[in-house]
Amino acid sequence: MNLAASAWEFRYRFWIFGAIFWISFYISHFSRTIFAQDCAVALSAVTRLPLTNNLVRAFLFVGVALSAMAAMLRTWATAYMRPEVMVDGALHTHVVVAAGPYRHVRNPLYLGTNILAVGYSLMASRAGAAMMILCIFVYHYRIILREERGLSAAQGENYDEYRRAVPRLWPSLRPRVAASGLKPDWRGGLLGETFFWGLAVAYLVLALTLSWRAYFLALGLTFGVYFLSLGLIGAWRRRA
Repeated sequence: MNLAASAWEFRYRFWIFGAIFWISFYISHFSRTIFAQDCAVALSAVTRLPLTNNLVRAFLFVGVALSAMAAMLRTWATAYMRPEVMVDGALHTHVVVAAGPYRHVRNPLYLGTNILAVGYSLMASRAGAAMMILCIFVYHYRIILREERGLSAAQGENYDEYRRAVPRLWPSLRPRVAASGLKPDWRGGLLGETFFWGLAVAYLVLALTLSWRAYFLALGLTFGVYFLSLGLIGAWRRRA
């Protein structure tokens, strides 16, 4: 059975990711508590700590930290991949990037989104959190299978040797391949990952205020900045 994602799924992966998050939070709408609150209740019962808003905040700040970690990892990866490639709906198989985080893990961008899903699951209900993590992880696996098939067909032994040396999603602490000499473009990395940084900032707003209204305002601004960054990336690509 072919588990690889279709060309349509790959092209519209951003919107499919968004749909998974939206459905997970829609399911959460029918629950009275979010997962962070459930974790706070469980910790309070075990340790006898008072169940306060600050205890709930502590778990939300864990989610903020995971979201920031995801943004940092993706920025590092996009600095080597280039933002115009990262946002493109077409599968690029003409080169294997073996620099920066790609020396430790083959799919740092998808690993970053997996970390984000774990962090954001604390904002959902238990059912929403389970759906978010499961669907994102499974969908990423299918996207990765499609990319690996395309790269192997295009690059042959060159990619297969890289695939054997570098783990797919569980990063190695030490580089598994020699440095390629490729230099990072940090400006491009930050531009390409403005959306993930915005998600981390919106999460921070929620953790500080415990206000969903403030969170959605920050999230709306994040989408505005994201579409602006897409325009800048498009102009950048046309000039190049």
